[in-house]
Amino acid sequence: MTFSNTVFSTGRGVIQRVGEKGDSAAIGQIGRGVERLGIQPTAGGSGDAGAGSSTGAVAVVSSGRGAARGKRILPADIFISKPSHIQNKKGTSGTHKTIKVNYFKLLKATDWALYQYRVDFAPEEDRTIVRKGLLKLHQKSIGAYIFDGTVMYTSHRLQDQMVFTSTRQSDEQHITITVRLVSDLLVGDAHYIQFFNIIMRKCYEHLKLKLVGRNYFDPDAKMSLPEYKLELWPGYLSSIRQHERDILMCVEITNKVMRLETLGDILNNYYQSSPERYRDNFCNTVIGTVVLTGYNNNTYRIEDVDFSTTPSDTFPLKNGDKITYIDYYQRKYGIRIRNAKHPMLVTRSKPKNRQAEEGDRVYLVPELCRATGLTDSMRENFRLMASLAQKTRLKPDMRIKMLLNFNQRLHNERAVKQEFSEWNLQLDNRLLDIPARQLEAEKIYFGGQTNMCAVSDDGDWTKIMINKTCVISPILKEWVFLISERDKHLAEEFIQHIIKVSHGISFQVSRPRNEYLRDDRPGTYSDMLEQILSKSLPQLVFCVVSNNRSDRYSAIKKKCCVDRPVPSQVCLVKTMTHRNIKSIATKIAIQMNCKLGGAPWFVDIPLDGIMMIGFDVCHDTTVKTKDFGATVASLDKRMTKYFSAVSAHTTGEELSNDLSDNICKAVQAYYAHNKNLPSRIVIYRDGVGEGQVSQVMEREVEYIRKRLDRMYGGPDKYKMAFIIVTKRLNTRFFENNDNPATGTIVDDVITSPIKYDFFIVSQKVRQGTVTPTAYSVIYDNLGLDPDKMQRLTYKLTHMYYNCSNTVRVPAPCHYAHKLAFLVSKFIHRAPDTQLQNSLYFL
Repeated sequence: MTFSNTVFSTGRGVIQRVGEKGDSAAIGQIGRGVERLGIQPTAGGSGDAGAGSSTGAVAVVSSGRGAARGKRILPADIFISKPSHIQNKKGTSGTHKTIKVNYFKLLKATDWALYQYRVDFAPEEDRTIVRKGLLKLHQKSIGAYIFDGTVMYTSHRLQDQMVFTSTRQSDEQHITITVRLVSDLLVGDAHYIQFFNIIMRKCYEHLKLKLVGRNYFDPDAKMSLPEYKLELWPGYLSSIRQHERDILMCVEITNKVMRLETLGDILNNYYQSSPERYRDNFCNTVIGTVVLTGYNNNTYRIEDVDFSTTPSDTFPLKNGDKITYIDYYQRKYGIRIRNAKHPMLVTRSKPKNRQAEEGDRVYLVPELCRATGLTDSMRENFRLMASLAQKTRLKPDMRIKMLLNFNQRLHNERAVKQEFSEWNLQLDNRLLDIPARQLEAEKIYFGGQTNMCAVSDDGDWTKIMINKTCVISPILKEWVFLISERDKHLAEEFIQHIIKVSHGISFQVSRPRNEYLRDDRPGTYSDMLEQILSKSLPQLVFCVVSNNRSDRYSAIKKKCCVDRPVPSQVCLVKTMTHRNIKSIATKIAIQMNCKLGGAPWFVDIPLDGIMMIGFDVCHDTTVKTKDFGATVASLDKRMTKYFSAVSAHTTGEELSNDLSDNICKAVQAYYAHNKNLPSRIVIYRDGVGEGQVSQVMEREVEYIRKRLDRMYGGPDKYKMAFIIVTKRLNTRFFENNDNPATGTIVDDVITSPIKYDFFIVSQKVRQGTVTPTAYSVIYDNLGLDPDKMQRLTYKLTHMYYNCSNTVRVPAPCHYAHKLAFLVSKFIHRAPDTQLQNSLYFL
């Protein structure tokens, strides 16, 4: 690449270390907690002690030559979700211990002023590697800098605006580079941490890692699965953030599934195997998939296939000229397209304006797109998933080894060491040790005389349940058993098993009415169910199916949840002949019992008048713009009775309204069951991204409070907590090179100074490394101390009736996810309200 006609001007930079004389000393050295971020916490607008703080003011003062006149306050896009009355968020109960986490501490960090610039290219260049190369030509003029493709940081101040010109060698295109000063940052600025993350991404390039989408992977260490036409690329996810007292880097091992086929190969295969249906087959396969385009390392989601457009067609450039796709890729990327008759794939560019609803329509060439991820058919391939699991589910000791090896690569690579030295950075070479606590095992209560048993250390009570009876057991007299004519010889023995094990758990089950189907097509099940349910409504319908066909399952659930509401149970034929049929039949009997309003066990929750609510959202699989939000609420102290509601919505505003509506309905159902309103309401909200927390606080929590205030007659008539649940984390815990025990709590060191948050390991995993669940309390006026809040949350992970062990999230949250998933994937409509007082969706 060459450049010409370069115009630039710079001013003398001022590097002023924090703590020296001048206005920058107002920040002080890196402090503790919120002070480190330069944020002054403010109480909620209403003055309510339970409210989370709104975005705080950032006490960042800029000075020195070239700074804005006087003292300058830089706003921060940081939302302080920690309720203003919370001073100490640490729990006390349990056994104290020390564990390791996948974090490395920054022992030294840059403590001087940084200058942030935005870099624009005209005409636009979408390849980050080329953008970096074009700017690097002017390094002598700029000096030391860090550039991520859009934002540039320097340790010295340049002119407010500079313009450079370079020539792109691939097509001799002249590129104008405009560098504009955005702001100057000091330690304590909310955006300062972003600078460290950009340095780390630059270090990945020094390690020869390849950028795929947003993350870096190591193609040299790829693992091949040729029998499935797949490759597995190992990679690293890292995030440097301000935690309680230190800046820490979290590193996680990740993998990218790369298919060896291009979408052009898939299209050719469909055409050869089924010429008359190749269009439908190709569309069904590729629409909705994410592809990687190797020429710019970008990922796109395919929205449609345009069979009327081919690579031979032309499109307009920004200067008005027209060019064919074939010539465009040859000229810009040096790529020769082989098949000029393939249809074009339709996607959309990411909108530059955050308020824009969608980006511009973009066409992609099938042979240049490599499919990523797994298809549904791949996920149903047991052997394939087992092969992937062996390679991706790392045991704790192996994960620790890989993390330390990665750290060693950073310390040994000369270019990385130089980069760290230039920016005064030093990374610890060992994993971080942090304090944790081990909660005592919970006690599970069953029915009968000897009804209390302690849970084992791994959070499992399957063996304890032998000879135990259910807490609540309705009587099942009228139920229908549907099975195909082909499999009816299996029915009698299986029914005997169900009746026998049901008697053992004090669940009285009579013989069912058997109905036989001529075949196992979805329409046959739907017609038979309509015929049966239109005459009389049994207590439960039991359907035996030959395999996991989703259209058949969907037909059954639509009929039993919407058209003719009745609890339904679906079972595979192979399950009926399993060698552990007694154990499986017991689990099925417990499910049937729960769907009829029964309950197998409970844990002691020493709080009166409390209602637990879980909420989750799932995207509809048929309508992209539609989501389903499911609300599930407990109606009694033992948490054995539940209310549920589902609402479809297309906007955040609808979601906020529907959530508050359904919580009010749950409160009314609680009143109908108990003859009084709940005095405490605890809401566990799943499905919230980090950037959505402020929106959840401002909309959902406020909507709920306003509605409840009207219902109760004032804000002082009830207490409420709103807790965000996060399952998808990169944080991992290690204890003696193994997974930590179930009931491990972490509420310090790696938590956030602007959150009321904690982590719980509530689940034992059989393969790989356990992932803790993160909880962030954004609203709380319950009056419970942090220890009680943590223990209450852990208790709820024992109350999911589909399995006799602890689960990753509180039971109401898990129920809400299961209901939202059922509706969004199979039913696509809100279930009938006649089912709302039972766990029909288990």
